[in-house]
Amino acid sequence: MNLYEHTIIARQDTSPSELKQLTEKYSKIVEKNSGEIVQTENWGLLNLAYLIKKNKKGSYIHFKIKGQGKVIEELEKNEAIDKKLLRYLTIKVKDFDLKTNYFSKKEENEKSEKKTKPSN
Repeated sequence: MNLYEHTIIARQDTSPSELKQLTEKYSKIVEKNSGEIVQTENWGLLNLAYLIKKNKKGSYIHFKIKGQGKVIEELEKNEAIDKKLLRYLTIKVKDFDLKTNYFSKKEENEKSEKKTKPSN
């Protein structure tokens, strides 16, 4: 099985309930094509580097997926016609980093690092 990290960016005016529906929709597509969602992260509303379809911000959702290439083909085929999405990106990886949460607040990251470090 191949390992993929897949990120979608939804329009800035997408409501939280619509984001949840998008997450469920794409999770079902992965499962229907004999793939497995290892982890889903909602990174929230972030600034875009440049305007995309007149949007300055976008809601990011990140999936960690186990599956074959046909899973990604099917996902991207559906995402290309979805009007709520601005962009999507899939990267094939060798291993997942399930511990680090890159988009949490710095204070939360520091607390979790202190808990995991052994004291001398």
